Amino acid sequence: MAVPKKRTSKSKSKSRKSIWMNKASSIAKKSLAIAKSLMTSKSTNFIYTKSFEDYK
Repeated sequence: MAVPKKRTSKSKSKSRKSIWMNKASSIAKKSLAIAKSLMTSKSTNFIYTKSFEDYK
């Protein structure tokens, strides 16, 4: 016979959500920084097969 599981407390669910949001926020900041460096052509960590003007 199936037994219903106990409900997760609000504090536990909020802490899990905040961890997920912090991870997502840090990834978004990194991707924005990479995009800015690509637009200013100051990035040295990427290898381009075409010239930068071909992508514009």
